[in-house]
Amino acid sequence: MSRTASQQEGEIIRDFLSIADLLEQPQLARIYAYLYREGEATVSELIDVLDLSQGTAYTYVNQLTDTGVLTPTTDTQPQRYAAVEIKLTLTVSDDREYTISPALIAAVARRTTDDTIDSYINRHGVHGLATALSHTLAREHGETTHRLVADDLDISELEAEVILQALRPVVHEHFSVEDSGASLADVADAENLDV
Repeated sequence: MSRTASQQEGEIIRDFLSIADLLEQPQLARIYAYLYREGEATVSELIDVLDLSQGTAYTYVNQLTDTGVLTPTTDTQPQRYAAVEIKLTLTVSDDREYTISPALIAAVARRTTDDTIDSYINRHGVHGLATALSHTLAREHGETTHRLVADDLDISELEAEVILQALRPVVHEHFSVEDSGASLADVADAENLDV
């Protein structure tokens, strides 16, 4: 029996909403990002590594499993879970395209531990963070500068540099990039500055 078009549309919308949850709830994003990076883990390991309460961890893992972004990798207890690769491209009007990927989810996950990313999302939204992440990748490839990014995003050069530096570890974690130079911390160390 084949699925109807409405069933397929329903599944697509369910998948989209699951991904939206990851972008709206940093704790869910942290679990997904950890499992995507590490491969697989038990709920107990997630509790220890991510400093989650037992109830919260089980609730989040069940939610992510029910929505299809995590999958159990074993049938035995304790179950191990792995992240399902996500790549969703949204086109808004004719000129704006956003790609929701594990890298973007990892950047959102850092919101709970990185004040720069949290502040940037508060001011510019997740879509602004997605754009900044794309610029960070381009910068790490040597294709742009913080000044050009600032002009493109209509933000100060300082804010551009700060968000580019905050997203740099995400880019290096998720993309194949040769080191293009010193980080802000390296420059501050060389100049004996306190950042």
